[in-house]
Amino acid sequence: MNPRNRTDVENALEKKGFKKNQNDHRKFIYHMLSGQKTAVWTKTSHGSSHRELSPSNLSRMARQCQLNGKDFELLIDCPLSQSMYEMKLINKENTSGRGVKS
Repeated sequence: MNPRNRTDVENALEKKGFKKNQNDHRKFIYHMLSGQKTAVWTKTSHGSSHRELSPSNLSRMARQCQLNGKDFELLIDCPLSQSMYEMKLINKENTSGRGVKS
């Protein structure tokens, strides 16, 4: 994964159903298309030295979103729609017990 602009990543997450946590301005919690809040979340680094998210931070965010690195890039680059992401979470829930439960 290549470094990414933090603002671009945060904006992409918000377009895909992640909402900023009101208590923590850099934590994003996934809400399903139905509006249901889930246990899936990720967090971005803050501060002027973190305007670019490093590959290691992006990998950590991918794991938090329960995706591999390639799928996370598809999520933030837009080819992976919110409905497709949600299906991946539901499939993960059905096969591993992890996923969209809140």
